[in-house]
Amino acid sequence: MFKKGMPRRTFVGLSGAAAAVAGLGLVGCGGTDDSSTSTEGGSDPNATLTAGLAYQNQGNLDPLSTSSATGMAANWCVAEGFFEFDYAKMEAYKALAAEDELTKVSDTEYTVKLRKDAKFSDGTAVTPDDVIKSWQRAAGKDEEYAGNIYVPMLSFIENVEADGEDGVKFTLNVAFDPEIMKKRLCIIKVCPASMSKDDLTKLPIGTGPWKYDSSDPQSIKLSVNENYNGDRPASNPVEFSVLVDNDPRVTAMTEGTTMICEAVPADQIDNFKNQGITVDEVQGFNLPFFMFNTKKKPFDDYRVRQAFFYAVDTEKLIENALSGLAKPATCYLPENFPGYHKASTVYTYDVDKAKSLLDEAGAAGTSLTLQTTDTAWIKDIAAQIQQDLQAVGLNVELNSQKSSDLYANQATPDASGVCPYDVVLASGDPSVFGNDPDLLMSWFYGDGIWTQSRYGWQEDPKCQELQALMAKAVTQSGSEQQDTWNQCFDLIAEQVPLYPLLHRVTPTGVWADKIDGFQAIGCTGVDLVGCKAK
Repeated sequence: MFKKGMPRRTFVGLSGAAAAVAGLGLVGCGGTDDSSTSTEGGSDPNATLTAGLAYQNQGNLDPLSTSSATGMAANWCVAEGFFEFDYAKMEAYKALAAEDELTKVSDTEYTVKLRKDAKFSDGTAVTPDDVIKSWQRAAGKDEEYAGNIYVPMLSFIENVEADGEDGVKFTLNVAFDPEIMKKRLCIIKVCPASMSKDDLTKLPIGTGPWKYDSSDPQSIKLSVNENYNGDRPASNPVEFSVLVDNDPRVTAMTEGTTMICEAVPADQIDNFKNQGITVDEVQGFNLPFFMFNTKKKPFDDYRVRQAFFYAVDTEKLIENALSGLAKPATCYLPENFPGYHKASTVYTYDVDKAKSLLDEAGAAGTSLTLQTTDTAWIKDIAAQIQQDLQAVGLNVELNSQKSSDLYANQATPDASGVCPYDVVLASGDPSVFGNDPDLLMSWFYGDGIWTQSRYGWQEDPKCQELQALMAKAVTQSGSEQQDTWNQCFDLIAEQVPLYPLLHRVTPTGVWADKIDGFQAIGCTGVDLVGCKAK
């Protein structure tokens, strides 16, 4: 088995045939003649870094509001905060910040200086006004961004103001661990204050190693940002191919059209290795979750929600649909994440327990539609889940649709304030923003769009109790903080308005002889910062 939190890298030497296949990655994307071949020991500037992505390009690339896995991956290349996140090491490093650490003024005040002579990709200088406007947008202070999905993760920042001509001061509403704060500042990507929301959504401008050339539902193309002056410059253009279905994503990789394959299907791992493709398997946070419409009966009753988790044979799901590449959830967090605590309620397969809970709640025989996203691996697990739920007496229909359509059409309240859906099965991975427990809980359970609108739990006393505990924990440290977080995890596991069935191991394929510096990560997306084509 893999070592928790670490990649398992299995490189098989390339046969002649496999080497020829791998070489197509350069022919198809970097050039068509001998000039595109790499020079020994160096990077080939004519080659294109290519990756097949497993999630839709939902059309919102705005670095200050997107939550799309594909949008996030592209923005890691294009946009920067004061600090950026190394997803292999799970730690923050300086990006737009001039220094490695924040400057502490008081427990609730910190200053940060901008990287000297930092410019956006259009050549204009970065100013404190750009930082302030970017914070206002990300934190929902700007009218156009009211209710922004990032709000719960940034609510600890009270104000941002200029500190001279090359820095800003952050004023916090609570004392905050500076290391956690550095990770949070990764969320605030600095974009030109003059850019409209519409322009940021389509093709944003940033200060990162690359810049956007084009974006459509099938692909995203980037070129080298000649105005970048940071520590991790780019050498090659990038093309992300959006290949949501498994078959075309696998074919693109095995034929050499792409150098990297996100979310290698479990049944293709041995095939990849046999062809000479490196496959890294990293335990991550990525999870399938049940989300319940708590404003609809009988899903307002936590016993009904619990019954769903007892009804699903998660071990069988992992073995059959995911080839063992997952761990059953024993907490909201996976075991290898900081702050993990085995919850007081752990769900195991128990048909009798599920039936008993449904009977107690008067919900036996309930008919419902299970709305799912069309993400390939979610579709792979949906059929067994439907069968398991039917086995405890529920009448379940499946309806699969694009993620963007599901949230727009089903998880958006109507005029009466209630969403149309009954229960959603979808995937989520807020670890693309970081890995501290408060951030990961704030995403789904903070006072924001999920609790207020999507599953409508905000007015429930248990939700308010949870948010009070979360607010308390960020003011604490050490064992006291962990004790409070443990109470949070126990409450979430008991109430399960939205909760994981399992946490996935993420397999990523790479033609390792064509790329320098690539490291697989446990979250959704592909991180190309620091990579070069050979």
